[in-house]
Amino acid sequence: MEKIISQKLHEAKRRELERGVTLVGPHRDDLHFFVNGYDIQTYGSQGQQRTTALSLKLAEIELVKQEVGETPVLLLDDVLSELDDYRQSHLLNTMQGQVQTFVTTTNISGIDHETIRHAELFEVDAGTVFKRE
Repeated sequence: MEKIISQKLHEAKRRELERGVTLVGPHRDDLHFFVNGYDIQTYGSQGQQRTTALSLKLAEIELVKQEVGETPVLLLDDVLSELDDYRQSHLLNTMQGQVQTFVTTTNISGIDHETIRHAELFEVDAGTVFKRE
């Protein structure tokens, strides 16, 4: 496998330099996830798609923790608004006390969870950051 990847990288080098972008490598691969034989990207709801992506992120955290011995910081950009109450609770329960997480959202009023009540909250207004009390 290493020889194949090395050969593909070598073959693409000139085109990559011309275009200023990498054309070959695992970061260019598309992953497909299936639930009960159905492709989530095609047949899953937005919540199911988001849950699949978040599950992959959580698995990635576990892999980094095992390989490096440290838990990485998790950055979640406006994911809670796209999840129903059940999925929000499940995600927050999974993260609670396990991984330092930065979550952005436009509104937390609909999020009723222990993790939010104990989190440090900051608000950005017109480019200025305020700590919420």
